[in-house]
Amino acid sequence: MLRRALLSRRALLRLAPLALAATLPPAPLSAHALVTVAEPMPGATVSATGFDIRLTYNSRIDHRRSKLVILDEEDRETVVPQQSEGGAPNRVIARAPALPPGRYRLRWQVLAVDGHVTRGDIPFRVRR
Repeated sequence: MLRRALLSRRALLRLAPLALAATLPPAPLSAHALVTVAEPMPGATVSATGFDIRLTYNSRIDHRRSKLVILDEEDRETVVPQQSEGGAPNRVIARAPALPPGRYRLRWQVLAVDGHVTRGDIPFRVRR
């Protein structure tokens, strides 16, 4: 009987860390650089004479391997060169060229310093 009680106690002690781990919230994923602040904001209407692009990410990015492209309604691309940011490891700044009125998407692609590539689109309009 004593032996059985000791075995049960050992089994409980082995399972206790697993039970505790199951009650903890999951750790946040940080493997991908995601936009946390965007200018222009999704759905924004911007000036036809050009506008500033400022994207802030939740982690450091490799600026040399990151790119910005503006796509028009027919998916024609306009590459937007980045401006040097002066040391902000998680921000991209650029100046969009003058665009005719219409609907567009700002397509961003970045390489996080951990090696993961992420990309996304930010829809916007150019006013008449």
